[in-house]
Amino acid sequence: MNTNYTFNVRYIFQISLVAALGGLLFGYDWVVIGGAKPFYEPFFDLVGESKAWLAGWAMSSALAGCLGGALLSGGITDRIGRKKVLVTAAVMFTVSAVWTALSQDFTSFIIARIIGGAGIGLASNVSPMYIAEVSPAHMRGKFVSVNQLTIVIGVLAAQIANLVIYNSHPVDTGATADVILESWNGQFGWRWMFAAETIPAGLFFFMALIIPESPRWLLKQGRTAEAEKVLAKIGGADYAAAEVADIGDTLAGESGKINYKELLHPKLLKILGLGIFIAMFQQWCGINVIFNYAQEIFEAAGYDVSGMMFNIVITGVVNLVFTFVAIHTVDRWGRRPLMLLGSGGLMVTYAILGACYHFQMQGVIVLIVVLTAIACYAMTLAPITWVLLSEIFPNRIRGAAMSLCVSALWIACFALTVTFKPINVALGAAGTFWLYGAICLVGFIVIKWMVPETKGKSLEDIERELVD
Repeated sequence: MNTNYTFNVRYIFQISLVAALGGLLFGYDWVVIGGAKPFYEPFFDLVGESKAWLAGWAMSSALAGCLGGALLSGGITDRIGRKKVLVTAAVMFTVSAVWTALSQDFTSFIIARIIGGAGIGLASNVSPMYIAEVSPAHMRGKFVSVNQLTIVIGVLAAQIANLVIYNSHPVDTGATADVILESWNGQFGWRWMFAAETIPAGLFFFMALIIPESPRWLLKQGRTAEAEKVLAKIGGADYAAAEVADIGDTLAGESGKINYKELLHPKLLKILGLGIFIAMFQQWCGINVIFNYAQEIFEAAGYDVSGMMFNIVITGVVNLVFTFVAIHTVDRWGRRPLMLLGSGGLMVTYAILGACYHFQMQGVIVLIVVLTAIACYAMTLAPITWVLLSEIFPNRIRGAAMSLCVSALWIACFALTVTFKPINVALGAAGTFWLYGAICLVGFIVIKWMVPETKGKSLEDIERELVD
């Protein structure tokens, strides 16, 4: 691609950041429930072994919405456009935040959480796709990685909001359910934790209304003049003319209608299979069990409650810092080297972490190894997976293909979450992390032999290499 054009980097960053607000809300909505859990459970009478299933459903109900939203996004994204789906996701986040905060019964709470999950499913698919479609090839990885950065910021925002709201009227979370229920946090605090999401959700809604539609989707619909106007604002008239011609070449003879049977074409099916593997591997590399079960992991390493809480904050900071490393390196080092570094690095780190548990090593050494794993993941598999998924599919079926990959990602996330404890019981902490290390070895081999390098190539050049 010719990089001699004068690009309006500020404008590209602004519209990419608006799309990436979907990632911020994704991160916030995903994590906020953890801080609210000790307080909404007594309110809805979810305490005790007999209510364990209901308590688990409260925590995981958003996953059902995630899967539904991801599946739905494939059809509507290619039909109504990227922008309208982003607006729809913003509405869902806002409705979910308000509804959850006002819920008076468990059924209402679950419905609200599922709506929020659907917003996550839509945003996790469309946000990186939109950013990829408006970004010039040589800086696309950096801008798509901003979506992962906002996810991490959303996670930290939820943790901070939970902490601030809790500390305004602190109560011992180890107290009886009746004591917690009668406290301010038990009646109102958990509601404000969810309600706080309305601020970024409302901002996302209004900002999504004013960003342009994806030029590639516009060209797919035959709206050439509108697409050329957007591209000209991104890189000037010459860039717009060249891009319109290039994108048009890949869409020649295509109608705006989606033909899902195309995904069964041998070449497309191979790429789809690779995309699904990459998406599922991002989850099954095992890092999310460290985030989801940090308390159990640090407890097994000998930390008390105070130490565990401090360590969890450190993991969040490391996650944020090394996401910036990914943004800095993705368009310099390339996607494939970073994916290999991530899978190989996690494989070695899990081997060491498993040895720590096997030989009953406790304390700071476990913390260091865990932070190394998180740093490795944050600068490689976490953001680069989204970059690759937004790049490898042809223009005409990108929305449908990505929705299947993102759906697979959420299925893998659910499977990882529900199987961790049984695997941990069966294999012990050491065996569990060695198992994830073996999965990372498989991932390393597949990435080594199957994943193409897409750095610096236009989406149309990638399509020609992989499909034509």
